[in-house]
Amino acid sequence: MINAKNITEDEYFYGHKACGGCGGSLVVRQALKVLGKNAVSVLPAGCMSAVGFNFPQLAFSNNSIISMFAGTASMLTGIEAGLRARGIKDFTAVGFAGDGGTADIGIQALSGAIDRNDNILYICYDNEAYMNTGIQKSSLTPFGAKTTTTPAGKNIRGNIRQKKNMFEIVAAHDIPYAATASVGYIQDFINKVEKASKIQGTKYIHVIAPCPTGWGIATDSTIEIAKEVVDCGLWYLAEYENGEFKLNKKPAQFSDCSAYIKKQGRFKHLTEEDLALIAQGRDQKWQKILAEWKCQ
Repeated sequence: MINAKNITEDEYFYGHKACGGCGGSLVVRQALKVLGKNAVSVLPAGCMSAVGFNFPQLAFSNNSIISMFAGTASMLTGIEAGLRARGIKDFTAVGFAGDGGTADIGIQALSGAIDRNDNILYICYDNEAYMNTGIQKSSLTPFGAKTTTTPAGKNIRGNIRQKKNMFEIVAAHDIPYAATASVGYIQDFINKVEKASKIQGTKYIHVIAPCPTGWGIATDSTIEIAKEVVDCGLWYLAEYENGEFKLNKKPAQFSDCSAYIKKQGRFKHLTEEDLALIAQGRDQKWQKILAEWKCQ
């Protein structure tokens, strides 16, 4: 098992131009260190392609390519088929797409790849908005969050929609393997990337990756916030495999989700009534999880 003591010192994603404290860059860096030099990565239009492909500098030391915004999964399909047709076996076709490129623009291609069961690994780094183009709402933006397209005013306080549940949408395809993760629990993420790399067929990992710029947090608090969102129950660490959901971490007691929310500038306009609604939604979700899912 790969861990902090034996993980390679080789770097496959470095010298990028990401903002300080960028959670997405941590996702790409750690995943590629697990997958190694023979990983072939696809990145659509988004934060990681913007900061990783700056001519004449390339932040990737392995083979990497930018896809169209909607085409992460379809390009992965072509790469996997092409390398396999050439007789190359020792590789992993891996995609890194943001929340908008996954849950909105890229969901059709991802659904098709799962339906074909292409042997690819798709990783969504979820910073909960279109951060690269100015912090616009995506369908993975949480309720109440202020973005440039869901401003906070007297009548409507930020995003009025709930966050789309991509993990369960993907699982509904009966995918061979799907998981959730957080950069706040990096060993859990590493374990899931390593596990996914050994499974035949389509794999999907959805990782919470805070964006200090869009979330309104300090650049040195990314890991703390990414850990706290799990501890307060607003995100969970889980897997779907062999037709079953499994919870990887069951908090003995949730920390205060209001404290997590109040640390972020994107939520500073929320009222106590709004915070109570968010806590109520969390509790309802966990009742379902604990009643229906296995616990590790």
